[in-house]
Amino acid sequence: MTTLRTELDDLGSPVRLGAVRRVVSLVPSLTEAIAATEPELLVGATDWCSHPAELAVARIGGTKNPDPARIAALAPDLVLANQEENRAVDLAALRAAGLPVWVTDVRSLPQAIRSLERLLTTACRLTRPDWLEAAAQAWQFTSAAAPIRAVAPIWRRPWMVLGRDTFAGDLLARLGVELIHADHAERYPAIPLPELLAARPELVVLPDEPYRFTGEDGPESFPELPCALVSGRHLTWYGPSLAEAPAVLAGQLAVAG
Repeated sequence: MTTLRTELDDLGSPVRLGAVRRVVSLVPSLTEAIAATEPELLVGATDWCSHPAELAVARIGGTKNPDPARIAALAPDLVLANQEENRAVDLAALRAAGLPVWVTDVRSLPQAIRSLERLLTTACRLTRPDWLEAAAQAWQFTSAAAPIRAVAPIWRRPWMVLGRDTFAGDLLARLGVELIHADHAERYPAIPLPELLAARPELVVLPDEPYRFTGEDGPESFPELPCALVSGRHLTWYGPSLAEAPAVLAGQLAVAG
C-alpha cells in the first residue's frame, strides 16, 4: 500500500501525494524541468510545451483550455500548474476529478529557484538536478552597466507591458534594464502607444512570447528607438533555460544598444 503524504504547494494549498510516477504538466517551463530531470515521469503536456524538441507525450490542450477528461484518462499522480498561466476553473475541475494539482507561483529569480527545488525534491522526491545549480550560479553577478530605462511590451492590440512584481521584470533588472512601469499598480498594465512613447524610454524590449514580436511586427511602432528582440523562453520560462538565459538575453540586449 502506498503511503500518502500532504505537502504544500507555492500557494500554501495542501496537495495529497503518494509515489509520483506519472506527471501531467500544464506549464511549458515545468514540462522542460521534469523532462530534464526525470523524463520518464512525463505522460502528458500542453500543446505549447515545445521543449525538449523530442518530447513525445500525450497532448492535453492548451495552457488556458486543457481537456480535464483527457488528463484524467492519463491517470497522473500529479498535475503541475502555475497560478498565472492556468485558469482556476480548470484546476478546480481537475481537483474535482480527484487529481492532485501542484500550483507554482513565481515572480522573481529567487522564487523560481526555490519553487523548482520544492517541486522536484519535495513533491516528486527527486534528487536536486545539476541544471538547477547551474541556473542559480549563472545569475550570481551584478550588472556593471548603468541602468537603461525601458518599456517591455508583451502584447499589442491593446499594448500591454511588464509592470510590477513579474519574473521577467526581475530578470531584466538583473541585466541592467530599469522598467519604466515597474512601479505600476498592475502587473501587466495596458498602456496606449502614445503613452509608451511619451515615457521616453531609452530601449524597447520585445520578446517573442506571449506575443510573437518580430523585426517586422513591433519595432515599427517605436521609430528612432532601439528595440531589442529577445527570446521569450529565456525571459519568461523558469527551468533549465535559466542556466543560459543571462548570456542569451545580454547578447540580445547588447545588439539593440
